[in-house]
Amino acid sequence: MKQLNLALQICLTTSLILQLVTCSNLTPTPNPWPDQFHALLFMNLSTTKLQLSDLWYDWPKGRNVNIFQKQLGEVLYDVEWNNGTSFYYTIGENGACEVMEFEVGIPRPDFLLDGAHYLGTEVTDGFLCNVWEKVDFIWYYEDVYTRRPVRWDFYDGISSQVMTFEVGAVLPDSVTQAPAYCFNQERDA
Repeated sequence: MKQLNLALQICLTTSLILQLVTCSNLTPTPNPWPDQFHALLFMNLSTTKLQLSDLWYDWPKGRNVNIFQKQLGEVLYDVEWNNGTSFYYTIGENGACEVMEFEVGIPRPDFLLDGAHYLGTEVTDGFLCNVWEKVDFIWYYEDVYTRRPVRWDFYDGISSQVMTFEVGAVLPDSVTQAPAYCFNQERDA
């Protein structure tokens, strides 16, 4: 009986070791974004300027809203819709607006699952992260343990650090309505 228990322990231990080795060789996949979230981003722009982005992602409503506070500057609203229309505007007495059309709408929650390349792990901002790159456009850092986004960098040198990440938070519809002066102009393509 003692020999059978020892043989069973060796078999189970060997099986467990093989499973751990096999699992450690798997390439991780990025966690899809939640359908709705709010994130506060600290952004270092490639122009050596800083800004905060109050990001509100809402896949069910087909919109992505960035409210940018430029360092010692004005607040810029960037309301992007899934149909490819984006409104960039300021409000107030001297409010301005630019309407642009893009071929693609907002990113799908699983946008990294299609075509992103895993680059390995890296410590960034004090977090151990899995890192992916997609089409030489974005480098995405996700915390290995919590699977939350930590940082994303863009091809043009802009780097965004995630300061807060609230799953399920939704921006009121009234904040996403572009001002009337956005609709009295020609659209840029």
